[in-house]
Amino acid sequence: MVTTRAERRLAAIMAADIVGYSRLMETDEAATLAAIKALRAEVIDPLLNEHDGRVVKLMGDGALVEFHSVVDAVTCAVAIQTGVTAHQSETRAERRIVFRIGINLGDVVVEGDDLFGDGVNVAARLEQLCPPGGVLISGTAYDHMKGKLSLPIDFAGAQKVKNIAEPVRAYSVRMQGGKGGWSLRTRRIRRFLPMAAASLVLLAFAAAGAWWLLRPVDTATGKPSIAVLPFSNYGDDEATGRLADGLTEDIITDLARFPEFEVVARNSTEAYKGMPVDVRQVAAALHVGYVLEGSIQRQGSRVRINAQLIEAASGKHLWSERWDRPDEDVFAVQTEISEQVTNRLGGGAGLIQEAGRIAAKRKRPDNLNAYEYYLLGTEKLEQITVEGLEEAIKLLTRAVELDPGLARAWVELYHSHSILASFGVNPESERKAAIEAAERAVKLDPSDAEAHAVLGMSFGERGDLARAKAELDTALRMAPGSAEILIFYASWASTFGEPERGVELIDQVIRLDPNYPLWATNPFSYAYFMAGRYEDALKMLERMTPDTYNLMRWPMRCGSFAALGRTDEAKACVAEALKRFPDLTIEAMANEPGYSEAEHQRFIETMRLAGFPACAKPDALTKIAKPKRLPECVKGAAN
Repeated sequence: MVTTRAERRLAAIMAADIVGYSRLMETDEAATLAAIKALRAEVIDPLLNEHDGRVVKLMGDGALVEFHSVVDAVTCAVAIQTGVTAHQSETRAERRIVFRIGINLGDVVVEGDDLFGDGVNVAARLEQLCPPGGVLISGTAYDHMKGKLSLPIDFAGAQKVKNIAEPVRAYSVRMQGGKGGWSLRTRRIRRFLPMAAASLVLLAFAAAGAWWLLRPVDTATGKPSIAVLPFSNYGDDEATGRLADGLTEDIITDLARFPEFEVVARNSTEAYKGMPVDVRQVAAALHVGYVLEGSIQRQGSRVRINAQLIEAASGKHLWSERWDRPDEDVFAVQTEISEQVTNRLGGGAGLIQEAGRIAAKRKRPDNLNAYEYYLLGTEKLEQITVEGLEEAIKLLTRAVELDPGLARAWVELYHSHSILASFGVNPESERKAAIEAAERAVKLDPSDAEAHAVLGMSFGERGDLARAKAELDTALRMAPGSAEILIFYASWASTFGEPERGVELIDQVIRLDPNYPLWATNPFSYAYFMAGRYEDALKMLERMTPDTYNLMRWPMRCGSFAALGRTDEAKACVAEALKRFPDLTIEAMANEPGYSEAEHQRFIETMRLAGFPACAKPDALTKIAKPKRLPECVKGAAN
């Protein structure tokens, strides 16, 4: 008898089923089957073909589909959920077909046209856990698609699933118009809309400029709020796309400088990039009163930009403008858009002070190519890997070579050098380069809030906490509504002796930016850790992969496990940490610069609980001018 070895391969698997299938069939079997058939023919099958999905099997109320890549699987799943919803917009709610979709990347066993194994089972179990109308992705699938798709995704925790020994990390796609994710519930912000006084509003407009008093506002803060949607790229080429992204980001940055209103951060509006949108739905999803949208088109050496400001409650266009300029003037257009929008929101002269308008003006690069290098460099920086950081430094360095006065590129160079040093790559030279970049940024553009923030962080890293706090306070005064500045401050609040304030700032950031960027999990996890909120710290750390952990993240992760009494996980964590950083000891962290005494003590206590080795090696101590020694290490050396 000859036995053949079963064929195995790695596959991206989508499992989908219909919510409430039995109820629908019992109510009207013929209508249900007809609706499913129409959805397959008009929505689902065309999308599967477009994304190279192979139907493995149909199971009455569901299907199993194989894809060549996770990116195709997730893109297709989101398109299916969106398309199915749109297709049934006129259907009564109780008769709509609603799907749940689970996606996994895993090893499968091939038998003819069928697939079996854990790769399939995990997808099926995630589909069962998925909320109706949603898409739930396994950790392995998420790790492979991360950075390749611009989708709002929330960590849904480690899920225990049937017949799978280890818990499965799960990530939930936040569908357009849907509620926030599983693990991080954002505070819902209600708006005050003077609907009952609509006729009086018209009189007030005509009479005494009372629009400012009657505008839609956020009752939690008393301020109006605005979302800037990604500018559409009608040129459909990469260079124009980068300009559109840069224009969007710069308008958000400039608007955030004004304390008179709040601006939703770019990561929350990025989900709408390239999509046809209903402004009212966007406003409801992001909890804003106003939406700014626009487009950019490049023709030869000229650029055409359109922008319009819309009041979300009524759908009324409050203001619109079009610019047709030489492409080097795109930065002047950015400033002009920002000023006009803020004047409209602020109600005119006197409500936004002249100083605020001046502060909103960013120095414009003289060279367009330099700006494009800057945009490419920031993309690499956001990967938060050693390779990405090294590439970011090359691109950003090229930007400042072409335009030495580009302050924003020097800001990003500070981040790149500083984070690279935290990975242990040439720490002394990288920290020195970071300091020089921060100082250059403020000198070039003292009106740039983020430049003051990075200068403050550089002072903190040198142990000059008084000047660090002064610069970060300046940044907050200049841009009180900037989610990015709030994140930076939150990461230093405990160093300033304000750990609880750090957590409060995180809450404010999540309100401004429910889809906060991945890099924010670093300062968030640190702020939670220093406030003793170890569960929250671990949730943030779980959003990252171990490859993105720097020297500090491992003690935080292992120490959090230990503080929560999760001893086995703490031990395994320490073993993995020492593989990556063999010289990591309690004394090493106790001598890390830039931390307060209370922060050093938090590391010492939790690292002891986790079981890290206590004493630094002699050669490591020789590199420190006045090393702080632990009692047990001094005693051991004396013996």
